[in-house]
Amino acid sequence: MKDPRQIIKKPLVTEKSSDSREIGWYVFSVDKRSNKVEIRDAIEKIFGVKVEKVRTLITTGKKVKRMGRIAGKRSSIKKAYVKLKEGTIELYEGA
Repeated sequence: MKDPRQIIKKPLVTEKSSDSREIGWYVFSVDKRSNKVEIRDAIEKIFGVKVEKVRTLITTGKKVKRMGRIAGKRSSIKKAYVKLKEGTIELYEGA
């Protein structure tokens, strides 16, 4: 079994994820090879909460230009939207 900290990379804090947090959904960047059951178990172990539902999606990397000439590519990310049965997750410390 994988370590929960290898499955959950980081929480995604954006304007859209902040809006979804108000209705009970939390957004995390996760390992691309992980499945919904592994994500649920990792969230429950790390944060000590009960997970009701997990939804996942993979965003493909985009081609980008920097300073006009230099071309690059953003990497693909797998996101997990997690809805909790009970408890909350504090993403900000000291706030």
